Amino acid sequence: MSSNTQPITGPIPAAVEEDVLKRPRTSLFQDTIRRLLRNKVATVSGLYILLIALAAILAPLITPYPYDETDYSNVLGKPNAEHIFGADELGRDVFSRLIFGSRVSLGVAFVGSLTAMLIGVLYGAVAGYLGGWIDDLMMRFVDLMYGFPVLLFVILVMLIIPPNSPPGLIMVGVFVSLGVVSWLGVSRLVRGQFLSLRQKEFVEAARATGATPWRIIWRHLLPNSLGPVIVWLTLQIPNLILTESTLSFIGLGVQEPLSSWGKMLSDGWRSMRSAPHMAVFPALAIMITMLAFNFFGDGLRDALDPTMRGRD
Repeated sequence: MSSNTQPITGPIPAAVEEDVLKRPRTSLFQDTIRRLLRNKVATVSGLYILLIALAAILAPLITPYPYDETDYSNVLGKPNAEHIFGADELGRDVFSRLIFGSRVSLGVAFVGSLTAMLIGVLYGAVAGYLGGWIDDLMMRFVDLMYGFPVLLFVILVMLIIPPNSPPGLIMVGVFVSLGVVSWLGVSRLVRGQFLSLRQKEFVEAARATGATPWRIIWRHLLPNSLGPVIVWLTLQIPNLILTESTLSFIGLGVQEPLSSWGKMLSDGWRSMRSAPHMAVFPALAIMITMLAFNFFGDGLRDALDPTMRGRD
């Protein structure tokens, strides 16, 4: 059985070598962005995330009404030209409260995810690099934490804070409680990455040159583990959005006059028969945002996957 392709045994032709040298070299970041942009669903999801984040930052400039402005002549008003998403039980503009509510929902998700990532990366890095009995002991603690109900812990933390506390203190309580209980998954992820990387040649070479353990972790192991961590971050954000919405729905999140998507949904379900718009629009905001982060995270995972690079 013969093959049509023959291996090159002689020197590489000068024309081929020159063509290879002329090809533009791209960095890992540029290569990842190029593959990510090819995924249309992930690109649209990323644009939506950017749009909703800008809307949250620029909320006072783009909303037609203040989030706490009441108009008792328009109580439970239907969507119209002046109030495109209608009005709530106090005559407040639902669209304005939805945009301001994104500040709380997205803020809790981003800060909680970053807090969890910081704790989990440090914990998993130490466990994965040291290994041995220290790794076993640290991972048994993670297993123990997995057995504790996350939502119950968050509720207990929120109950400690007095209900008449300043809004800023309540927000800090939400940030801390969600971040403290959300680091378990990323710690296991980083530990697994470190266990597979610490025996690689470049790590052995760093040890041979006298590099300290912390230098090896920060300069060699951690940068090579950031891809899966970034993907985890994008997939963790929708989970925290849902958790914050659940807390606000049961009355343990932000308090009046502040709004979040979960708080608006909690206020709106009581008026589903007479004013369904009060619940429909916050529910759509939660659903679309969670889908966008999930699609973007999936696309980012594929773009960072080394096995995908040969398929371009």
